Amino acid sequence: MRLWRIHPKYLDAIGLVAFWRESLLAQSVLQGKIRGYKNHPQLTRFKQYPFPLRAISGYLMEVWKESNKRGYNFDKSKIRARSKTTKIPVSFVELKCEFDWLCDKLKNRNPQKYQKLLSVKRIECHPGFKIVRIDEKNICRGNS
Repeated sequence: MRLWRIHPKYLDAIGLVAFWRESLLAQSVLQGKIRGYKNHPQLTRFKQYPFPLRAISGYLMEVWKESNKRGYNFDKSKIRARSKTTKIPVSFVELKCEFDWLCDKLKNRNPQKYQKLLSVKRIECHPGFKIVRIDEKNICRGNS
């Protein structure tokens, strides 16, 4: 399960569709509909929030907005608890690690998108996150 902290605009079409599906899976896990993945590290940031379903619904809404901008037809009705985007803390180092990881994936899968990303000067986070200063030792290890 990959719940990106970088802005969805950086993903190619394959990545955005997978992002939508995996975010919907996360929503189902947080609703208790799916037994697997309950302890997945990518879900921790949502489970730690006082209202996990609101957090994931705001997160999903931003993914839907990006898909809509691109002319995709993602089913907005699948977002269960409509909510404003929640701001979950993320460090710049975490964003940079994730961005680099995406670039590495796109190098072969989508060289055009990869070339575009090389020109990014300031990495933006998903609107559901806010950049904060935290202890950043060993953050990139394991791409959590």
